[in-house]
Amino acid sequence: MVHGFNALMQVADPNLPPVSGMAFWLFTIVKMLIIFTIYMVGVAMLTLAERKISAWIQDRHGPNRVGKGWLQPAADGLKNFMKEETMPGGVNKPLFILAPIMSFIPALTAWCVIPFGAPVPTRWGRIDLVVADLPVGFLFILAITSLSVYGIVLAGWSSNNKYALLGGLRSSAQMVSYEISMGMSTIPVLLLAGNVSLNSIINQQVWGGWNVINLTVAFFIFMVAAFAETNRLPFDLPEAESELIAGYHTEYSAMKFSLFFISEYASMVTASALMATLFFGGWDVPFTARDNIGPYSGWLSLLSIGIFLAKILFFLFLFMWVRWTLPRFRYDQLMSLGWKFMLPLALVYIVVIAAVMLGLSAAGIPQGTMYAAILGSANIIFMIVLFAILDRGRLISPAYGRMNPKEIDRMRRLDSRRAIAAGAGR
Repeated sequence: MVHGFNALMQVADPNLPPVSGMAFWLFTIVKMLIIFTIYMVGVAMLTLAERKISAWIQDRHGPNRVGKGWLQPAADGLKNFMKEETMPGGVNKPLFILAPIMSFIPALTAWCVIPFGAPVPTRWGRIDLVVADLPVGFLFILAITSLSVYGIVLAGWSSNNKYALLGGLRSSAQMVSYEISMGMSTIPVLLLAGNVSLNSIINQQVWGGWNVINLTVAFFIFMVAAFAETNRLPFDLPEAESELIAGYHTEYSAMKFSLFFISEYASMVTASALMATLFFGGWDVPFTARDNIGPYSGWLSLLSIGIFLAKILFFLFLFMWVRWTLPRFRYDQLMSLGWKFMLPLALVYIVVIAAVMLGLSAAGIPQGTMYAAILGSANIIFMIVLFAILDRGRLISPAYGRMNPKEIDRMRRLDSRRAIAAGAGR
């Protein structure tokens, strides 16, 4: 065993070929089992993290009874397994059962093309730390994750419940509205990398700097769209408790009910991994290129996995922090933000970045420090024009109204005079 571990941790030739044959299939199965196990256990622990973080924000204790709180996810799972499965009258039974499955599988499947660490050298060859290194990995993720809306729509329609149907319709409209903006926001990233392979995007950020610095507006659009795609506050209109009871999963119970929540947290993990990969360098270890071009080593691969997990945990904390901080949007605000602000901004930003890149290419400046500095400067100028000059906190703010501020002051003065007159009349 020790000898095998040392073989796994050895430093390898940068030209080490990938594993092939029977070893390739064995290592692929091992990666699938490890990723699935960590993914499911992590999603279960995220429910505990959500409660603990909300308790911390609200200055209370949170779960602290079952195993001092650590076994609370296990207790919840046991409870859901033992609860009675209800099947309301009038439901479309096949679609009613299929809906939670269709909601969960896309979020889990998307992980198979996300690289989570630097290559590992072994005696059998190089093991790439990705389950399936597709050359069109990013397009595969966009295609697969867009299927999750079908599960929510089918859940709302097959339940034969008007509140569930309204939740399903809201979700479909919301996802269509923000999925376009999410796809558009990634075009500058693909232009800069010149490839749709996620490993190519990571390697491009090694030499040109993180995309969050050079493409900040694209990251902003992608992050907001990710909140909307995962139905998290302030975009949880499809399951607005105050309006729709529980939205599209009103009629569900036991494990089918839990599967929707599992899929929500799984989508959060996938979205966090995508943001870390596209804009924050992914698994890349800073201040060294050995993890990208070799010679590879097992210890460097472990470090890259730790860095990638740290970035994912940061974004997961951001998801939870926003949920327990911001109020829910009104539905007209949600649609207005998606179609009147996010989509036009994404289209304009594509034109600006493409023009800057074309100018740099015409000037003969190769990708590197100078290229990244010029692109980052253009990005800063665009943000100043957008947020400080054009917007000034009015379009993005969910509390912004269309009424003129002078008209609001006039109405407030009128209300105060009426209140004074009413008090004098008494």
